[in-house]
Amino acid sequence: MDKNTIIGLLVIAGILIGYSLFTRPSQEEMAEKQRIQDSIQNAQALIIEQQQQQLEKKTNDQETPVTVEDAKDVKDVKDESLSPDQYKDVYGAFAEAAVGDRQYIILENDQIKMSIATLGGRPYTVELKEYQTHDSLPLILFDGDSTIFGLSFFAQNRSINTNELFFTPDTHESHLDAASRPVTLSMKLPAGENHYIEYLYTMSPGDYRVGFDMRFVNMTEIMSQNNNYIDLTWNIFVPGQEMGRQNELNYTTIFFKHYQDEVEKFSMRSKKDVFEKDIPTKVRWIAFKQQFFSSVLIADNFFANASVRSTKLEDDPKYLKIFESQIGIPFEQNPEQEQMMTFYFGPNHFNTLKAFDLELENLIGLGGLMSRVINRYAIIPVFNFLNSFINSYGLIILVLTIMIKMVLFPLTYRSYISMAKMKALKPEIDAINEKIPKEKSMERQQATMALYKKAGVSPLGGCLPMILQMPFLLAMFRFFPTSIELRQQSFLWAHDLSTYDSILDLPFTIPMYGDHISLFTLLMTASTILTMRISNQANMSQSQMPGMKGMMYIMPVMFMFLLNNWSSALTYYYFLANIITFGQNQISKRFIDEDALRKKLQSNQKKSTVKKQSSFQKRLENMAKQRGYNTPKKKK
Repeated sequence: MDKNTIIGLLVIAGILIGYSLFTRPSQEEMAEKQRIQDSIQNAQALIIEQQQQQLEKKTNDQETPVTVEDAKDVKDVKDESLSPDQYKDVYGAFAEAAVGDRQYIILENDQIKMSIATLGGRPYTVELKEYQTHDSLPLILFDGDSTIFGLSFFAQNRSINTNELFFTPDTHESHLDAASRPVTLSMKLPAGENHYIEYLYTMSPGDYRVGFDMRFVNMTEIMSQNNNYIDLTWNIFVPGQEMGRQNELNYTTIFFKHYQDEVEKFSMRSKKDVFEKDIPTKVRWIAFKQQFFSSVLIADNFFANASVRSTKLEDDPKYLKIFESQIGIPFEQNPEQEQMMTFYFGPNHFNTLKAFDLELENLIGLGGLMSRVINRYAIIPVFNFLNSFINSYGLIILVLTIMIKMVLFPLTYRSYISMAKMKALKPEIDAINEKIPKEKSMERQQATMALYKKAGVSPLGGCLPMILQMPFLLAMFRFFPTSIELRQQSFLWAHDLSTYDSILDLPFTIPMYGDHISLFTLLMTASTILTMRISNQANMSQSQMPGMKGMMYIMPVMFMFLLNNWSSALTYYYFLANIITFGQNQISKRFIDEDALRKKLQSNQKKSTVKKQSSFQKRLENMAKQRGYNTPKKKK
C-alpha cells in the first residue's frame, strides 16, 4: 500500500467519524426528544384509561356498540344500564353474545403454545416454545392487545364485527394439552336457537400447524342474502425478535400465493414505509413473514380475494411493522357450510416448509434464479448432511467452505496458471510501457494485446474462472442471513452466527458502518487485501493500469462498511474462502515451473506462424480502428 492510498483512506475515515460526531444530537436535543416520547406515552395511557372509563359509564346511546377491544384486563364488560332490548337493537340476533366474561383457553403441544380469547374467539397470543428472543425472553409471534382477527358482515341490516362479541367454548377446561394426542376446541358465536358461527381449532402433537375451520349453521336466514363472501380481517403488530433491527426489517414482509399460480411478496429492501396491494383474484395463502419465523393462514381450497398492507414503524422500540389483511371468505346460501383453513406458526425452515407442498419454502429468501438453484440443490443438502453428524455450526461452515473450494479448485488453478503467464510476460510488458509513453494508452494496449497473441495468453484467463465462482458467493450471501439453523448458535467470540459479531460497541454511529466493530468483518477485509495484493504482484505491472492499485484497497474497505452489520456466518465464510484460496495458490505455485513456462511463452513468440486471432481480440482491434487510435504510419 503506497503513501497516497494510506492518506486517502485515513482522510475518508476521518470525514466519516467527524460527520457522525458533528451530526450527533446534543444533550438538550436528546432530552427534548425523550420529553416528546414521554408525552406520547402519557397520551396513549390517558386514551386507554378513558376507554376503560367509557366501558364503565352508563349510557343510553343505542348507536354505540359496547366493546372491550381496546380495554385491558377487563373481565366483565356488561353495562347494567343497558336492557336486553337495547342490546338487540345494536346487535340483532347476536345480542346474547354482546356481554360475557373475557377468558383465555390454552392450546399447547411440544412446539407451540396458543391462547384463544372468548372475546372474538380469536388467536390471542402464539408462543414458540423451542425458541427465545435475542435477549432470552419467550418468543411471541404476536400478542393479543396488538392483534385483530375477526369477521365483518351485515346481518339484519346491522354491521356485525365478531371481534366485539363473546364466543362460547365447548369446554370448561382452561388448558388443552396436545402433547400426546390431537385436541379440538370449539368456539361458538350464538345468533339465536340453532343459529351460530363456529370456530374449530385442532392441534396435533409435534406440529407447527393448527387446523382452523369456520362453520356457518343456519345463518342464511340472518345474514345478508347478497353476500358472496365474508370479510375476515387479520392484522398484527410485528414484534422485534433479533439483535440487529435493520437487518431484521430487511427480511420482514408479506408473502401471498395466488391460487394455482406464483408466489408474490412485498419488496424487503425498499426504502418505502408503506406497501399495499388489492388482490381481486383467488388466493391460496397469506404469510406474515419475519426474518426467521412466520404466521401463515392457508385455505384448504382458496380465498375469494384479499387486500394486504405493510407499514414500517420507524421509532417504535418494540414493533417493526404493522401487517394488515382483509381476506374474502367464500360464502354460499346453504343452511350449513364449512370453510376449512390451517394456521402455520413456526420457523422458516426450508425442509419443514417444503414438506407441505404449498410453495411455502419461498418464504426463505434464497436469491435469484442462479443463487436459488445453487442453494436449493447444493448448499442446503450438503449443509443438512453435515449437520447430521457435526454439532458445531462453525465447523460445519468450515467443512462446507473446504468442499466448495475443492469443487471449484480446477477454476482456481486455471486462474493461477493465467496469472503465472502474466508474471512471466512482465519484463516484456514493462519494456512496452517504457517504449510507449502514458499519453498513448491505446497504443500501449494494442502492443500488449499483440504480445499476448504471439505468446498464446488469454487476457481473460485469470478473470473468467473468478467470475464463474461468483454465483456460489452470492448464494452464500442469501443463505446465511436467513438460515434458522444458525440462529443463536455461537462459535468462538460470535454468540450468534445469524447476526453480527461485535467485539467492541462504539459510543457513536458511523454512517453505513454502524455502532460496533465486527472482528470477522475485519478478518475478511484483511484476508481480501492480502490475497488481492499477492495476485497483483503476480500480475501485470502496476504502471500499465495505474488506477488498479488504489481500487485493490478501496473495494475491500467498501465491503467492510457494507457487511459490518450482516450475518457473522457470512463474513466468517468469506474469510475462510480467502484463506483457502491463498493456500491453493501457494500449492499451485509449487507445481508450476515458472522458468519452463517462460521458455514456452518465448517459444510461442518466435514461431513464424501466428495463431488465429480470437473474436475478443478482433473486437478490441476493430474498436481501436473505429475510434482512430491506429498507430500512425512512419513518414517517408
